[in-house]
Amino acid sequence: MKKYFIIILLSCIHIMGITAQQQTCELVVNAKKPGAEIQPTMYGLFFEDINFGADGGLYAELIKNRSFEFPQSLMGWNTFGKVEVRSDNAPFERNPHYVRLSYSGHAHKHTGLENEGFRGIGIKKDATYRFSVWARTSSNSKMQKIRVELIDSENNPFERKELEITSGEWKKYEVVLTSPKEEPKATLRIFLVTEGPLDLEHISLFPTDTWKGRENGLRKDLVEALDELNPGLFRFPGGCIIEGTDLETRYDWKKSVGPVENRPLNENRWHYTFAHRLYPDYFQTYGMGFYELFLLSEDIGAEPLPVVNVGLACQYQNNGEHCHVPVGELGDYIQDALDLIEFANGDTSTKWGKVRADMGHPDPFNMKFIGIGNEQWGPEYP
Repeated sequence: MKKYFIIILLSCIHIMGITAQQQTCELVVNAKKPGAEIQPTMYGLFFEDINFGADGGLYAELIKNRSFEFPQSLMGWNTFGKVEVRSDNAPFERNPHYVRLSYSGHAHKHTGLENEGFRGIGIKKDATYRFSVWARTSSNSKMQKIRVELIDSENNPFERKELEITSGEWKKYEVVLTSPKEEPKATLRIFLVTEGPLDLEHISLFPTDTWKGRENGLRKDLVEALDELNPGLFRFPGGCIIEGTDLETRYDWKKSVGPVENRPLNENRWHYTFAHRLYPDYFQTYGMGFYELFLLSEDIGAEPLPVVNVGLACQYQNNGEHCHVPVGELGDYIQDALDLIEFANGDTSTKWGKVRADMGHPDPFNMKFIGIGNEQWGPEYP
């Protein structure tokens, strides 16, 4: 007991000593005197296509696998009747697959296909949606017709329009659908009305009320939320997306510009990275590519900070022997960075400045920053 008493007594003396040493400090804040200037680029946004951030998210396209380029060509689609995936005489070199719809063999049987969207197609009441498709009749057939329908979760159509396909050459056809009701999990269904055959490619559905009303645009509500944050900097498109699982699947900005129909599909490294969060239907269409991301930076008043690959794939998923380009072989990667500067800032007489101008933005984006690589380390990092 005496031993415990001595310990308690010493503890009390120690605490009293600390208390005696404590002093009252006074902090004076002069709110009228400005301090060091804080650069607006110290605060910003970082966008990466993760958790359906682009396709199925910020990018307003409502159709999944619109060009039938997923490794499983009909992923996202259900078909009925006679539907065939083909790739001969396709309209777009880098997206060669399309579907052919043919007579089912019986007057009371139907041919067509339907798309589930991204876990359902969210439709708003009284809103309008632009359906578009590249199509052609067979070379010897007459005019063909399709019917486009929006289907609710109980399999009832609530909007429908017909389209006449009049040419044996590939052409783009459009029709606007108006929804009389709200439906959070709609389906798009396409019927072959005539006997066919008929070819369809790049089947697309966009709300007409996108951010700034742009075709191939972004979701208005999401961009408004980003704009309200008043970011000084906007970094894109990643992140680990830049690296890819391997160098073949790295983000290549040059594939993300130009006509949207001819931007090739790339895998999304986030569709399989975690076993508990597997998304086998998650890919990158590049529909929201570097041009659209530069536009978004400009729209929200943020300095663009694009990131390019440094010749390294994801080091977390690879050992050093298979994920990097030797320093002496980095010429193409260096040129990609230089060409990006030309795309963003170059005169319209330059190769990549002309690409930007042809897409609708002759004035430069005045890019001041560029990111080289992402989360790299060790002797492989040049």
